[in-house]
Amino acid sequence: MKFYVGLTDTRWFDFLRQEPREDVNFWKPLGGTNFGAVPAGAPFLLKLRKPEHCIAGVGFFTNQIMLPVATAWDMFGPRNGFRDYAEFAAAIQAYRKAAGKEYKPDPEINCLVLTSPIFFRKPDWIPAPADWRDPIVTGKVYGTDTTIGAQLWANVSATMMRYQQTPFLQELATDSLVLESPAIYREALTKVRIGQGAFQALVTQAYGKKCAISGEKTLPVLEAAHIQPFSQAGPNVLPNGLLLRSDLHKLFDRHYLTIDADDHTIHVSSRIREEFQNGKEYYKFDKQPLAVLPHNVLDRPAQQYLQYHNGLFRP
Repeated sequence: MKFYVGLTDTRWFDFLRQEPREDVNFWKPLGGTNFGAVPAGAPFLLKLRKPEHCIAGVGFFTNQIMLPVATAWDMFGPRNGFRDYAEFAAAIQAYRKAAGKEYKPDPEINCLVLTSPIFFRKPDWIPAPADWRDPIVTGKVYGTDTTIGAQLWANVSATMMRYQQTPFLQELATDSLVLESPAIYREALTKVRIGQGAFQALVTQAYGKKCAISGEKTLPVLEAAHIQPFSQAGPNVLPNGLLLRSDLHKLFDRHYLTIDADDHTIHVSSRIREEFQNGKEYYKFDKQPLAVLPHNVLDRPAQQYLQYHNGLFRP
């Protein structure tokens, strides 16, 4: 099994460990290349910098997405590791200035989304791997097929057993789950409860930062919509999500429009015209195919959730 050990900011860690978090944003302030060290679903270990120099927690890598700082705050709020947006934005600018980057009012950052994080209590911290060297500035991949990797994972597994949050975490810690391919990692991730922030990041990434209906790509007005509402047992999974412009999201949630479960065409209700004596902007989408769909067929709107929504739509 492959897993990642990421160099972790102590301030970020100290803030986030104060209470349980469903997901967190392990951000990188200078942007950078896509994170491809491990696939979605892989364990992501949190290594504190010196002088602590210990493994102090673990999460599960969900996805990576480049976002402006303001959008990252809208998506994750304090789960970015700060109590308010002003502190978060100031920290990003400080990192950029120290690296000699020019000032930008809302720079893009690299967001690595971690689900179901566990922050170990200090007595449970695990010494860093023996082969960790100071020149490592971001992190390193380890595998259970090596002596150091196997021992590190054994220590982490034993520690996880003291934080039995979900049956999956117990299974992963006790059964030495062997994850050998991206498909198996992906299956493993389905057993972890995906939080609202991770859901938003997954949907935004899957739709290429464009509205599924209109193709709009102005990021601040795009929202991750549940097809079957979360409050009505709709899960935080990609096939139950659509990225929609905020006004279309509201109309979708109130069943003024829906997406056909069979061919993904859009249907707009006549109630918009009847109730508001308006709606020209929206009727142009009627009977049109979705403008954007995820490349991966498995990530596209699932028939079971669309059928649920179709059943509440009144033409």
